[in-house]
Parts: sequence; structure tokens; C-alpha cells
Amino acid sequence: MSGVSGEPRKPLDRDEEALVRTLFRVMYLLPRAIDADMVCDRQLPLTEYTALMRLSEAPERQLRMSELAFACHLSLSGMTRTITRLETQGLVRRVRSLEDARGWNAVLTDAGFARLTESWPSHLAAVRRRFLDHFEGVDLARLADVFAHVGTVVEPHDGDGRSVAEPSRNCR
Repeated sequence: MSGVSGEPRKPLDRDEEALVRTLFRVMYLLPRAIDADMVCDRQLPLTEYTALMRLSEAPERQLRMSELAFACHLSLSGMTRTITRLETQGLVRRVRSLEDARGWNAVLTDAGFARLTESWPSHLAAVRRRFLDHFEGVDLARLADVFAHVGTVVEPHDGDGRSVAEPSRNCR
């Protein structure tokens, strides 16, 4: 029997199995734990914080909705719901794209930047407590490099370094 790449399948050893199971647990629980900490501190939920953070880093504090969704690892519909919530609070506004009149950009408002700044200490504390504090003595630069390659395959990329292939089209 062969795997996705055509190579023979080899069962996971005990350490590999433990790592994969733990990684899935972390992927599921970590964002929820950070979100719960932030909400408990009466700060922005993690999804909204992440959207404002990405907008704060973008040129002119704005991104096309699809680019923001990609940057936040959300579907376009999930991003639209998030931006709608932020828009009703006056933290972002939507404007037509200058490059493509059919598209919309999300723009971070001054109030949104202030709210992001207010929420930052809560986010930092949660990330440290729930994640970084568990890596005492670990080479974080090397770990980040390894994580950067997890889930990626060698394939063509666009000018921004993103894969041009859709995950659903990568099935073999």
C-alpha cells in the first residue's frame, strides 16, 4: 500500500504517534484557551484580535477581505462575520477596493487600533502562559523554522510566497 506521495506507508513509531496526537490537541485547544483568557480579561476575542493585528501591520492599515481571511486562517465567510462584528463596534470599516471595484477592503480605524493596543497585554500574557512558558531551554528559532515547514509542500508560489495550489486541488 502506498501513501499520498506514492511512497510506501510506514507505521508511526511510539514517539511519532505521541507527537502527532499532541500536535492535534494543541492545534485544537491552544486557540480556545487563549481566546478564553482574553475574553475573561474583558478583551477582544482571539479571532477579532488577530484580524485587528493583521490590519495594523498592513500598508495603510487595510487589506482586501480575501487577503485578511488568508492571513487570519479563516474562510471568507468567517472573516466577513468577524469584520461585521468589528464594524458594528467602529473598530474597522469596509471600503471598495481601488484596484477592483467588485472587491472590498477592511480598514482599521483609530478606535480599532486603540482597542488592539488595549487588548495586547492580555494577549501577550495568555500566549506566554499557555504556550511560550512551556518551551524553557528549547531553541525557539529552530522550532519556528520547523513549524514554518509543517503542512507545506514544494509547489509554485505567487509573489507573496503563498502556494498557488488550493488544498482541495492537491489531492492525488
